[in-house]
Amino acid sequence: MPRPPLPLTLLKGAFLSPLKHPGTGHGNGGPRLRDRARATPGRADAYRRVCGFAPTGEPPGDTLPLPYPHVLAFPLTTRLMAARAFPLPLLGLVHTSIEVVRHRALRPTDDLGLTAYVEKLAPHRRGTEATLTVEATVDGTIAWESRSTYLARHETGATAPPRQGPGDEPPLPVEARWRLAAGLGRRYAAVSGDRNPIHLHPLTARPFGFPRPIAHGMWTFARCLAEYGPTGTEPVRVTARFRAPVLLPATVTYGRRGQHFELRDSTGRPHVRGRVEPLGGR
Repeated sequence: MPRPPLPLTLLKGAFLSPLKHPGTGHGNGGPRLRDRARATPGRADAYRRVCGFAPTGEPPGDTLPLPYPHVLAFPLTTRLMAARAFPLPLLGLVHTSIEVVRHRALRPTDDLGLTAYVEKLAPHRRGTEATLTVEATVDGTIAWESRSTYLARHETGATAPPRQGPGDEPPLPVEARWRLAAGLGRRYAAVSGDRNPIHLHPLTARPFGFPRPIAHGMWTFARCLAEYGPTGTEPVRVTARFRAPVLLPATVTYGRRGQHFELRDSTGRPHVRGRVEPLGGR
């Protein structure tokens, strides 16, 4: 059966969003969905440019950027989250963390078998959080997988813990400073397909509690990995938690020490903290 175009899937999710009430029950998250995907050279190159990776033809131009399968799987995960069985509203979902495990480097010509499913749903002090798992196989063997958490914010009656200050975790040595333009969310949406309105314009971000559009969590993750440098072709695990949204436009600093990296705002508040962990051939 032909898959619906991504814009229609997004419209379906937007239509169903007001009908979902995540605080009244968690549901089962829906079935496992499967599809196949392959990188398109022009789109992959545009992604590299927006996220700061080396262009095709330069090392490691013969492999896909480590986060790129997330983009290839985006239509599939959107179908999962737009489905009636998924209990959280698609509109306004906030990406709060990600774990990526690359078992082997992926080439642009690889034909990927994709599987996406909701691993769990859990209460959060600000709403309900879903963990989505994506598996990418090549010739039937898992080559890449990810686990992402997404937060639907709603009233819970829980008392929020005291806000942590920027000094709770010592800053990492600053290696770069970036000025992020107001239209960054629209640029990343064009290469990723993720057109969540919280990323696009102040008028579409305000209904979800943001005074200005926020950068995509996966853009901040990818930009940090691009600055971190090549991770080779061996098995690796990268984890990151999105601590605070990046309101656009913004000036941010990238810091690194060893395997750890972070993104902070001009006051020192962390936006993203992550770690790159080689798996030593596991």
